[in-house]
Amino acid sequence: MSLLEIKNLTVAFDTSAGLFKAVDGIDISVERREVLAIVGESGSGKSVAMLACMGLLPKTATVTADVMRFDGRDLLTMSDAERRKIIGKDIAMIFQEPIASLNPCFTVGFQIAEVLEKHLGLSGRAAHARSVELLNQVGIRDAEDKLKAFPHQMSGGQCQRVMIAMAIACNPTLLIADEPTTALDVTIQKQILDLLVTLQEKTGMGLIMITHDMGVVAETADRVVVQYKGHKMEEADVLSLFENPQSNYTRALLSALPENAVGDRLPTVSDMLFEAAPGVR
Repeated sequence: MSLLEIKNLTVAFDTSAGLFKAVDGIDISVERREVLAIVGESGSGKSVAMLACMGLLPKTATVTADVMRFDGRDLLTMSDAERRKIIGKDIAMIFQEPIASLNPCFTVGFQIAEVLEKHLGLSGRAAHARSVELLNQVGIRDAEDKLKAFPHQMSGGQCQRVMIAMAIACNPTLLIADEPTTALDVTIQKQILDLLVTLQEKTGMGLIMITHDMGVVAETADRVVVQYKGHKMEEADVLSLFENPQSNYTRALLSALPENAVGDRLPTVSDMLFEAAPGVR
């Protein structure tokens, strides 16, 4: 049994222009001890699919699926109260833009302790000790002092590590990392990716990496799902995807990598899809 199994997921939003399908009939699964990359351009429905799984979309969204199951539990029939018990504990997510995701009005220590109290019932000294342990685990120096800091007093890389600490606080069985290296410099990107993979290998959790960066895919993933405009274009193990992509869209993504630049011009995904017309697939 897969840790997470989703079949025929559709997410639609009611807009002034009519019903817009952000995700249209995709299947996704991830196993324990596996790193699954979901890759595609911005707007391809990667984040929306995972937010739908976690029940974090606004009420204006219509979510349907044939199957949406986590660790044997049916997410479709689960009540909001039951879902809240597992979100943040058994399934955790690292959101985009860590500085924007952390509350600027509260210290880092308060925000980590809130997670520990909500899901594990820890408070006082126990919560403080676990918070220090978590910051040390994600490589933040002077953990005691950093617990007293507000997000704006920390760098982007440190805030991302705090987000990871909050996500792993309850030892989740599934961690979803949504563009975890966006807006970080190359050195910090490498450190964050290494940290996530190390944590995944150490704990045996399933890891879903949402990204548009094929370099991140090559470096971290076991298996890859390629999305385009809400549709799943291709699914393969990472070696097969890079060596023998099956869809025109995947070939376009790979052809747009910086190393494929001709002179001072880099091929774009749109260029490659135009050449592959009439069908995107």
